[in-house]
Amino acid sequence: MKHVNQIIKGIQITEKGTELSSQHKYLIEVDRDANKIEIKQAVETFFNVTVLAVNTQRYKGKSHTLRNRRVVNKPDWKRAIVTLKEGDKIDII
Repeated sequence: MKHVNQIIKGIQITEKGTELSSQHKYLIEVDRDANKIEIKQAVETFFNVTVLAVNTQRYKGKSHTLRNRRVVNKPDWKRAIVTLKEGDKIDII
């Protein structure tokens, strides 16, 4: 199994994430190759909470055109919506 720091990249603070936090759900950017079981174990050990469910979303990296008309791609990424047990919470700040 990968180390916790390799799986969890960070917490996303977005408008959608703030709405979901009232339902005990948090948006966490994770490693692209991590599966739901690894994500659940990593969140439980890193934040010391109980995870009830993990939903994942994969995103394709956007392409950008530079000044010299060269096209570069940002890397693909993945995020997880983690549902916690009632009473548990992740301190974002």
